[in-house]
Amino acid sequence: MNEFRHSSSIPANIKEVFEFFSKAENLERITPAFLKFRILTPLPIQMEEGVKIDYRLQIHHLPMKWRTLISEWNPPYAFTDTQLSGPYQTWIHRHTFEPAEDSETTLMTDHVQYRLFTGPLLHSWIRRDIERIFHYRNQAIRDIFTISAIKKTLIPSF
Repeated sequence: MNEFRHSSSIPANIKEVFEFFSKAENLERITPAFLKFRILTPLPIQMEEGVKIDYRLQIHHLPMKWRTLISEWNPPYAFTDTQLSGPYQTWIHRHTFEPAEDSETTLMTDHVQYRLFTGPLLHSWIRRDIERIFHYRNQAIRDIFTISAIKKTLIPSF
């Protein structure tokens, strides 16, 4: 089993961050365009343990479908999506959220355990793809929450 772990600091409180991730449609917003990622399950999706979500994407121009199961749902601290069918032999992605001391920043950690159908031959190539995707996601999430924070500052609610 291979593992990938990535943590990022998000400029928003844990409730706001988890709420963003509880909306499946936001996954399209934080996925790189080169994957041509689309959610096939009708939206909105009520996220909870046991929910199955179907996607379509392309990996190196090869179209494929992906089905995941929300195998853990623990708002606002964690959730796990587990691949039921798709491009990996195994894919278990646990998202955890921890409030920072200032309570206006959240540490988000992605922990992915995965196994390939191809064996070790293509592992470094696929690992680079995973790192590239999560780097993009990290930047997209930070941009979304930074813009949101600026809007709150400029346009206070009454």
